[in-house]
This record gives sequence, structure tokens and C-alpha cells, in this order.
Amino acid sequence: MANVLVFTETNNGNVKPVTLEILGKLNGQTVDVAVIGDLGDDQVKVLAEYGAGKVHKLKGDNLDKYSPEGYSNALHGFISSGSYDYVLAGATSMAKDMLPRLATKFEAGLASDCVNFIFEGDTFHGTRPLFAGKCLAKVELSGPKPHFATIRPNALGMPESPTAGAGEASEASVNAGEIRAAIKEIIASASEKVDLTEANIIISGGRAMKNSENFSILHEMAEVVGATVGASRAAVDSGYAAPDMQVGQTGKTVSPSLYIACGISGAIQHLAGMRTSKVIVAINTDPDAPIFTKADYGIVGDLFKIVPIMTEELKKVVD
Repeated sequence: MANVLVFTETNNGNVKPVTLEILGKLNGQTVDVAVIGDLGDDQVKVLAEYGAGKVHKLKGDNLDKYSPEGYSNALHGFISSGSYDYVLAGATSMAKDMLPRLATKFEAGLASDCVNFIFEGDTFHGTRPLFAGKCLAKVELSGPKPHFATIRPNALGMPESPTAGAGEASEASVNAGEIRAAIKEIIASASEKVDLTEANIIISGGRAMKNSENFSILHEMAEVVGATVGASRAAVDSGYAAPDMQVGQTGKTVSPSLYIACGISGAIQHLAGMRTSKVIVAINTDPDAPIFTKADYGIVGDLFKIVPIMTEELKKVVD
């Protein structure tokens, strides 16, 4: 049985869903959760329901805003005081920035962006995409402990019947140490939609959208099903969509339950960012478009005719 620490981030006071996905895969292990800052009793209860034995709230000076130095220093001090075999976190922008630095402090190994994992006894076996997702590697971690791993959001899915833990909450004082670069201001996005990396449904448009105004038909469909709108690199480079909407190898990597690609040819760079989606629907006028080789469902036709029809049909289902 391994002693595992899961680091969770929060969004508006709520733990990120990827934390619960990770906890659901840790049945049979001794599991603690650490969060920097405060966490409400309701969220501690949620973590307990998904298997957290202890929930540690880490507090200290210069930790009100994220910085890779401050957070990694704080976590290094806390983890050093424990006896953890593994430290897991979601493969978010923050964790991708911070965990390599933290693993280096321990001179330990890191398995990044895993799409699945299991424990055999106290040994971690992870699955990582390689070469833009063309193949999957089975990885183990060796050397000094603790070992580190990040897990791609939405890749595991929510557990149907998690095993509850005690959820014993405690506070610990940590030291951020010297911070040479600090964030002065965070400007929140005007959009209230879920971030692409955490979205359960994504509707993306490509160069075939022709202009930014035409993305309105994708936003209309997204409103009906509670989806987030994304875009291909070609659409972003053409000025049709904002850079934070880009899905692909040079954009965001996503794993939604449903991915609808509208007017996207399916270049390897785009497929690298969304090929782990559970269900892929493609709409394209070209029957030989590469996207159809990866799609579970394909529609050959004009997206400007098909998307409005789908939106109306979805309204009937949702209503």
C-alpha cells in the first residue's frame, strides 16, 4: 500500500474535478490531499467522499497568488516532513509549471500528462501519450521518493462509486522562501464558460468557419448543451478565434466526453490535442479529411447547414 499525496487546485473555492478523478483511482492506497490556502468545509466533505483520509490546508506568507518558486518551496517543506511515496496532481497549467521544479528539488522522477494509471501493490504504472499521441507508453517510476505524476483532466472520468475517507482537516504553516518573480495582477477572462482543459463537451471550429462572426453558430450550439467553444490553429492564425481557444499540439490538450469538430481537416497537430476525447464527431465537406479516420461519427456536408439543424434538434432533447 502506497502513501499518496494529491495536490489540488481550486477554482472559486471549489476543488478542480481532476482531483476527484485522481482520488477515484486510488482505492486501496493511503491518500492525503494538500491545498495551498483555505478550503471550505463543504469541499473538505467532497474530498472525503472521494477517498481523502486527511486534507491539509497549507498557509503562509506570499502564497496568496501563485508563483512557481513560492508554491514549490512551500510544498517541498511540507512533503519533506511527511513520508509520501507519490505526489499526484492534475496536468493543469499550474502543475505543468510547478511539479517539474518540485520533483527536481527531491531529485525524483516525474511522469507527466498521464491519461491513465493503476497501482499494483505500492507500484505506480502510468500510461502516457508519445509522439503527438500516436502511441502510448507504459511507465514506472524509480529512484528517490517521493515520485511525481500529473494526470490529464477528464482522462480518467469520475468514479461511479468512490470509497469514502475520513476527511480529517488540518492546517499547516509553510514557508514560500525567496520569490524572485511574482505575479502582480491576474485578469480574469470575461467568459464564464468552463476552461477547455476541463470542459466535458467541446465544439471546435476550423479554417472553414471563414471569419470570427461565423463562430456565433458554434456558440449557439454550445449554449444549448453547456459546451465550451474551441478552435484549430488555422482558425486562430487566421484571426477567427482567440489564442486561448486553440486546441492542438501548440494549443491546449483536451479530453472531453464529446468533441465536435466543425470544418477541421484533422492535421496531426490538432489530433494531438484532442485524440483522447471519449466521442469525436466530425463535420466536413471533404469525405477524405483525416479527421474522419479518428471520428466516431462523421457527417459529410456544409457545417453552416448542419450545425443549425443539430442545434435545433439538441434543443428538443434538452427541453
